Amino acid sequence: MIKPETITALGERFPAVRFSEFRDQHRAAVPAAELAEVFAFVKETRGFDLLVDVTCVDYLNYRNAEDRFGLVYLLANTTTNERLTLRVYVNEPNLSVPSATPFWKGANWLEREVYDMFGIEFAGHPDLRRILLPDEFTAHPLRKDYPLQGRGERHNFPVLTREEG
Repeated sequence: MIKPETITALGERFPAVRFSEFRDQHRAAVPAAELAEVFAFVKETRGFDLLVDVTCVDYLNYRNAEDRFGLVYLLANTTTNERLTLRVYVNEPNLSVPSATPFWKGANWLEREVYDMFGIEFAGHPDLRRILLPDEFTAHPLRKDYPLQGRGERHNFPVLTREEG
């Protein structure tokens, strides 16, 4: 649940933000250009001190979808128990948004995972590199246009062995 004054304050400060609600869960669609300012506002003035998760949705082939990728930030205020979902939509060729790490240190690994799996870049991230796949892997396997069977990349990687000891 979120306090109505939080929605009002966010809407007054950022008129371009669009709000929606379903089953008491509130979402705010934020333009990518205003994302860093929204992060600062919700953390400093509304008390959202916990970044719960960062993930991405690939809307390729979704009916009526206007954007290719949707980043989803789940935020919580641990004092008031408020929850807020921020959505940011990005399209190719500009798959870059400001990093949330200056506001929540926990965004570091979450953003690296999104970068690794979807190819979204986070400007200002302190260490943006692959976290799950080898550096030689050039694709982003959670994109809808990535084939289910892969592209044969696994056959090109060096075999890692463990020394017994």
